[in-house]
Amino acid sequence: MKLQKKANIPDQDSFYQELIDSQRGLSDEDASVMNCKLVILLANHIGDRGVLSEALRLASPKKN
Repeated sequence: MKLQKKANIPDQDSFYQELIDSQRGLSDEDASVMNCKLVILLANHIGDRGVLSEALRLASPKKN
């Protein structure tokens, strides 16, 4: 599997709004915990270690 880097979410604006709304009213700590849980759930769904490693490299502020 190759990491999909092009927009691939139908109705992206609606998803972004849902993501923002899901954290409305949460403390910064609770929002961070939710984001971590979301990353783990989605990583498990993807399941491909190569793809996950590439995504980690691309997301890191210390990109090589």
